[in-house]
Amino acid sequence: MAKMTIIQAITDGLRVALQEDPRVLVLGEDVGVNGGVFRATEGLQAEFGAARVVDTPLAEAGIIGSSVGLAVNGMKPIPEIQFFGFIYPAMEQIVAHVARVRMRSQGRFTCPMVIRAPYGAGIRAPELHGDSPEAFFVHQPGIKVVCPSNPYDAKGLLLAAVDSEDPVLFLEPLRIYRAFRDEVPEGRYTVELGKANVVKEGKDVSVFAWGTMLRVALEAAKLAKEKGWDVEVVDLRSLSPLDRETIAESVKKTGRAVVVHEAPKTAGLGAEIASVIQDEAFLYLEAPVVRVGGYDTPQPLFSLEDIFAPDAKRVLHGIDKAMNF
Repeated sequence: MAKMTIIQAITDGLRVALQEDPRVLVLGEDVGVNGGVFRATEGLQAEFGAARVVDTPLAEAGIIGSSVGLAVNGMKPIPEIQFFGFIYPAMEQIVAHVARVRMRSQGRFTCPMVIRAPYGAGIRAPELHGDSPEAFFVHQPGIKVVCPSNPYDAKGLLLAAVDSEDPVLFLEPLRIYRAFRDEVPEGRYTVELGKANVVKEGKDVSVFAWGTMLRVALEAAKLAKEKGWDVEVVDLRSLSPLDRETIAESVKKTGRAVVVHEAPKTAGLGAEIASVIQDEAFLYLEAPVVRVGGYDTPQPLFSLEDIFAPDAKRVLHGIDKAMNF
């Protein structure tokens, strides 16, 4: 198997989808001639033509609105939002149309599309380029939300999302786009949507994370080991639907839980995960669930970016709080 970065795995997944199904097309700002701002679509327009890999105007509402029309008429569009923070102009289309087509038509129509969006901060980009508003979309019924943390999952989840007959928001952790390489199989394979992955087993405390924060959680687990604590790290991968069973089973084993996310703490997805633990594993808890998140401020500019996002030391502090309750 070839070793790929996350961005290479995404490109490979897009290529497989375009090769296999003539209904699939990619559209977005600069995705064609330039190959995308992060080069996720590099070479695809030359291979598949401008009718399959489509450069659009700078108009997020138009990109998603056009994709709705394509999807309900039998196509499988993969629109790209250049940065996740740019998705706000398309919110009306996503919430009022993309997520409701199946319900509104009583199942007569579906809206199969994969909305790709680079996600999170950490690359010294300007304001709005580093937002992590995943909770907005997890709150909306009718659309699935996934966020891989490694190249293998990136390709497998992307192809599973393309297979879905309902819309999927596919978040790409841009800070680790090119941070490391893993083995990625050639051709088609899928990673099931809605399933978490226990990437490190442990017995003392469960740490839940996704995307870039999964790497931070693993680093914190190494630091915790120096204190004699055996940390279990769970990569949620799928944010909607959540894998409630895996979350609960992990907490039943360890009795303690820490949830890590880059988004502001208040009303972030960590609160919902804490609620799942309360519902499914309350009698097993040895300590309250600890949330480690961003601060309740807008995503800051460059000089404060590293302070805003949780790092391994902040996650370790959360682990310490859970262990010493």
